[in-house]
Amino acid sequence: MTIYPARSLVILTGLPGAGKTTLLRRLYDLDGTESAPVTVGAVTVIDSQQSRSRWAGRPRWAPKPVRTGLVFATHMWRIRSGVRAGGPVIAHNRGCGPFVLRAFAWLARRHGAQLHLLLLDAPPEVALAGQYARGRVAAPTTFTRHQRHWRALLERVRAGDPTPAASARVLEREDADRLEVILFGDHRGLAVPGG
Repeated sequence: MTIYPARSLVILTGLPGAGKTTLLRRLYDLDGTESAPVTVGAVTVIDSQQSRSRWAGRPRWAPKPVRTGLVFATHMWRIRSGVRAGGPVIAHNRGCGPFVLRAFAWLARRHGAQLHLLLLDAPPEVALAGQYARGRVAAPTTFTRHQRHWRALLERVRAGDPTPAASARVLEREDADRLEVILFGDHRGLAVPGG
């Protein structure tokens, strides 16, 4: 079993469509209509869908790239606010490139927390099917870039290098389906069976 320190930022990452939002909804009893982070016990749960719901296509005058940037900025601001508040944070993030991960590590250190990665591994064809099922499909060039970053991160983590995080754990889809809770230092939150 894995127990994260109470002052942790756990980033649940994976390819778009891998099932990150589905996992958070099941573990934290979310219904998908939330437009703000949710606190469950001591844990702040932040899903990017919450920021998408907050803006819901607004501002209508702005082109899609501007709205996408606004959603991303809101999501990142919420993660920063959660870590700054001092409690454990678990956050969905599909970005797994080196720059994004270093930014999360810097943010955690700045507020006296540790970054931990929980990698939800799904084959690209399964992730792509997940994108179609949710009705939001990444552009082919974007998905290819995500796959490239994902493969590099998986190789490093499986070789024992979680950098820039304090720890990293790979969850196959079957493991994610069996996941029941993740524990933090105060024993409230989530626990990864078999850790």
